Amino acid sequence: MPDKVHCAHILVKTETEAKAALDRLSKGEKFANIAQQVSLCPSGKKGGDLGTFTRGKMVKEFETAAFALSKGQTSGIVKTKFGCHIIKRLE
Repeated sequence: MPDKVHCAHILVKTETEAKAALDRLSKGEKFANIAQQVSLCPSGKKGGDLGTFTRGKMVKEFETAAFALSKGQTSGIVKTKFGCHIIKRLE
């Protein structure tokens, strides 16, 4: 397991909104464009880029999903106390 990952995410309030974002991704839209348009996180302005982080820096559900992804892979819906995330591992 890696000690650090570089990820981007899309954060929305509801599972319905997250499903809509996943649908847009499945149709070929760029992750960064969707993040800029719909993400509630300030990182949305940067295409959802959260930079590189180590274990223990994110809430458990988010961290578990992020560290399980392979480079270039996108998660399904990950629910946390902040809302519903879609995570993409960049590096």
